[in-house]
Amino acid sequence: MLEVLVAFIIVALVVTALFRLFGGALGNAAAAEDWTRALLVAQSRLALAASAVPLKETNDAGSDASGRIQWRTSVAPYVPPDVNPDLERASEAMTTRLYRVSVDVTFAADNGREKQLSLSTVKLGERNPQ
Repeated sequence: MLEVLVAFIIVALVVTALFRLFGGALGNAAAAEDWTRALLVAQSRLALAASAVPLKETNDAGSDASGRIQWRTSVAPYVPPDVNPDLERASEAMTTRLYRVSVDVTFAADNGREKQLSLSTVKLGERNPQ
């Protein structure tokens, strides 16, 4: 009888550990889904802002259909760091320039804290679009 009782205790400990393991896995899956959703919003907003014709300085903000993910895009002139001043002066005569297109996405995680994701790219556009 004692052996059966010990066997039940061991099975109960193993089952408890498995439930904790599965609970943690479900939490990780939910977090991965939140990050994936935010990344998809960021990628689509970045692609939309970068494909504007003509590309010009602008800021935009909004949220997804559920309201859980907020995004903010910006298009601004880009000057590479440590650029040669002579090269920078020469580029001012060109009809095109570099623009930095960026998107910041904010979303609430399951634990209630806010998470942020940022993506950016550099695109070539007209210097003074009308």
